[in-house]
Amino acid sequence: MHFLNLSLFQVAALFGSISAVSLALYLLDRSRRKQIVSTLRFWVAAEQPAVAARRRRIQQPWSLILQLVSMALLLLSIAQLRFGAPLQAGHDHVIVLDTSAWMAARSGNRTLIDLARQSARQYLRALPAGDRVMLVRADSLATPATAFEPDRNIIDGAILSSQPGSTALNLDQALAFARHVQSQTGRQAGEIAYIGPGRIAEHDPAAAAPPRNLRLLLIPDAIENCGLRKIGMRRSAADPATWEIYVSAHNYGTRPRNVTLTLNYGPPDVATRTAAGSSQLLLPPGADAEAAFQYRTAAAGILGVTLTPHDAFPADDQADLELPALPTLSVTVYSAQPDLLRPALSSAARVAAVYRSPAEYRPNDSGLVILDRFIPSQHPTADSIWIDPPAQGSPIPVRQTVQQVPFARWDTSNPAAAGLRTRDFKLESASVFETAPGDIKIGEVQAGPVIVARNGHPKIVVLGFHPALSAMRYELATPLLFANLLRWLSPDVFRRSEVAASAVGTVKLPLDQDLAPSAVKVTAEDASPLPFTLHDRTLEFFSGAPGSARVIAGDSEYIYSLTLPQLGDTRWEPPADAHRGMPRFLPALDRSFDLWPWFALLGAAGLLAEWFFFGRFRLARFAARPAARRKEPAPAEVSR
Repeated sequence: MHFLNLSLFQVAALFGSISAVSLALYLLDRSRRKQIVSTLRFWVAAEQPAVAARRRRIQQPWSLILQLVSMALLLLSIAQLRFGAPLQAGHDHVIVLDTSAWMAARSGNRTLIDLARQSARQYLRALPAGDRVMLVRADSLATPATAFEPDRNIIDGAILSSQPGSTALNLDQALAFARHVQSQTGRQAGEIAYIGPGRIAEHDPAAAAPPRNLRLLLIPDAIENCGLRKIGMRRSAADPATWEIYVSAHNYGTRPRNVTLTLNYGPPDVATRTAAGSSQLLLPPGADAEAAFQYRTAAAGILGVTLTPHDAFPADDQADLELPALPTLSVTVYSAQPDLLRPALSSAARVAAVYRSPAEYRPNDSGLVILDRFIPSQHPTADSIWIDPPAQGSPIPVRQTVQQVPFARWDTSNPAAAGLRTRDFKLESASVFETAPGDIKIGEVQAGPVIVARNGHPKIVVLGFHPALSAMRYELATPLLFANLLRWLSPDVFRRSEVAASAVGTVKLPLDQDLAPSAVKVTAEDASPLPFTLHDRTLEFFSGAPGSARVIAGDSEYIYSLTLPQLGDTRWEPPADAHRGMPRFLPALDRSFDLWPWFALLGAAGLLAEWFFFGRFRLARFAARPAARRKEPAPAEVSR
């Protein structure tokens, strides 16, 4: 016999404390009661009270014995007294069930997860009945599905509900987690049973050695599989309406394979899409092969990539990418000389410019409004660029007008003036503005700023001179200045977009420039922020579930379609001393059984019997007797 919850010393200490309190209560004098007598014969003159020493004794010993026995039985039930060998029971086992994406592959007419669930249930039935078991589902993260449970039905239900995930197996982390939780229970550690094929993404050399109590129940997975590894798309620098498409496929098997890559484009309904290209690939064993395509479209749609023929793991044979439409900026130019501005605006491929005379001005134009040397009766509600406005009515006050002044400097730290370099040139006439706090001084002469931007709602840019009517018309910085201003006013339109389809898990994105973390934003499909790290121009974030992620990094936008499953292409090498196969425990381990329910029933019955025979119930019975059976003493006469 042995205790599960309490030690023998704890049981003895608790029983001793309860016995001492009960004995002390029984040795106390009974409480005084008021008695009514019929005569005065019991009255005694209280001249000198006699000192009487009485020995304390227990008036109801059987009541005390019954209470102590009942308390002892209840303590034994709380301590969970068991019949059996204590050294052969009370182990804590951990089942590490592989739920990586590879477990969805088919082996014959069953999937690998079906085989793993069957082995897990067999292992569960082989364990001693008194041991506790925890189920841990392992893919890229180790997720406990249950606590340490003695109830086999709970563990069995968790095994049956386990399904393959979308990430590759990180077995080092799962084994380290299992060893950690075993060390925290305070009980004897049982086995850590890994059930799966042992296909991992990569092995961490710094990981701890596998535990000595490891048992392997390996699932055979001699399956030939070829799948899409990565898809990348970006707009062509020469023609923004053309997508440059890059597709990479990988052969996870042991034999070379000939596969066909097919692209289709159109609405979400696959049946209505049109063919966008195809290519034949030869995939050597364990190697990659790439194919490049080009597809021209300015509209939004779905690009589907299919790898045929299909194999035992079809989840990586198909990927759909949502392509955004080519954004354009609507620009309305109000000018009496529109030819002066056409060259600067026509060089921007994403600008759709409309030219009107000042007499045709409308204040409710959308997009961007350019006002060339005139003041409208009502300011536009959209973003605007004011070119050499008259001093009366300028959106930014004019401090003074200067003549024949050399241009001094550009504020290249601001995106509106990024990359601007000019040789010495003079401005025949320019307005110097009186800036407010928060205004951006893009270009300055010695007397003050002549190009100012105000970041508000709407945004405003004011030029104190006309670039096409000054010496700046000969500078290469003129079209670049307009491009920078358009990008600063409408950054979403001029962002460089890249679309990629990759596996769920960790995403590493090399950046073209050094950026502060504040200039980077990573959001999930529901627009919630995703945590990321930025180190040495490499952005890294993690997504554990299929979906999409959007990265805004400076003037670039990256859209990730994280729908491909992450498969491991490395076989884990188990230690040579690890136990293998289904265990066989001695039958004696299953012969221990609980005694505490019987002790709880006997203890409760003892307390109930004590209350019935010696408690208030007994007093109430005697008090309920008829008054006629009682004989009262006759009142005594008192003589005076």
